[in-house]
Amino acid sequence: MMSRAWMEVDLGALVRNASALCEHAGVPIIPMIKADAYGLGAVEVARALESLDPLAYGLATVLEGEELRAAGIIRPILIFTPLLVEEMDAANAARLTPTLGSLEEIRAWTCESPYHLSIDTGMARAGIPWREVITLRDVIAEKPPEGAFTHFHSPSLDDGSMDAQLARFREALATLPSPPDIIHTDSSAAIVRHGRSPWNAVRPGIFMYGVGSGRAAALEPECVVHVKTRIVEVRRVEAGDTVSYDATWEAPEARVVATVPMGYADGYPRGASGRGSVLVNGRTVPILGRVTMDMIMIDVTDTGAKVGDVVTLIGDSALISVADVADAADLSPYELLTGLRGRLPRTYHGH
Repeated sequence: MMSRAWMEVDLGALVRNASALCEHAGVPIIPMIKADAYGLGAVEVARALESLDPLAYGLATVLEGEELRAAGIIRPILIFTPLLVEEMDAANAARLTPTLGSLEEIRAWTCESPYHLSIDTGMARAGIPWREVITLRDVIAEKPPEGAFTHFHSPSLDDGSMDAQLARFREALATLPSPPDIIHTDSSAAIVRHGRSPWNAVRPGIFMYGVGSGRAAALEPECVVHVKTRIVEVRRVEAGDTVSYDATWEAPEARVVATVPMGYADGYPRGASGRGSVLVNGRTVPILGRVTMDMIMIDVTDTGAKVGDVVTLIGDSALISVADVADAADLSPYELLTGLRGRLPRTYHGH
């Protein structure tokens, strides 16, 4: 790879992660590939996941759906963000399935194509509150949804909230004139916790991309994302010399410092300044001082590192995982992954 910095995406690992969730849940998957597949490339990810015969793909915007259609993806596509009325014609033209959560939205969807009923059981983000689903009984009798779903707000927490939300969801479903054909509730963390699903679909997301739910989880994903760069400069600093903006790091003794041409403009978080680590010649070494827009300085003392050597910022069999970097930067793994877009070219292998 001749680029200054790049992302390698292991599509084989991604498909194996998705397959593991599918087997664990015992039902088909609706892979969430919104936000350009969390920054990995929605078209390439969708094409790789076709081998698993997913029920549909989950996106956030009409534009995302149009891009998949233009790439030749013909499988059903669900749009999980509420649509504006003026977006509905475009959604229908692209054969997208909206998720609707109000009387007004259902009436405005005059198309013959299906929709899924969005039921809010505690997230307060989108969908009709579970207490009010009964008010839709008449319009749903006239225009029944193909599917119904809710979204857990804390599937990684052992706080009883998922059980409470499930009870609300069942209560709401019981008020419908008839059960929809497709019912789904579980995201990645919920799939891992629940095992076999009581419904007929699940919605995996970040687990597919290599981020699990903690070391005690029943399933651990394979590493999918590898972010790499090359050393462009190596220098010796003496005791008392400082590195990067604001001189936040001062050499306690003579050290060897390397510069790599990647920074927060490429999506590597500035919050990892002085806290993150990278991999050089099989060794984990610290980031020195502030992460800058285009460059990061690292301590390569006693590593034998030289100009041109590859440096891994994320990946290499999870030695430096997405979760590790996110923790160092005080970010969610979702925020880190979706931010790794910018100038980073992507390469794909393993599928």
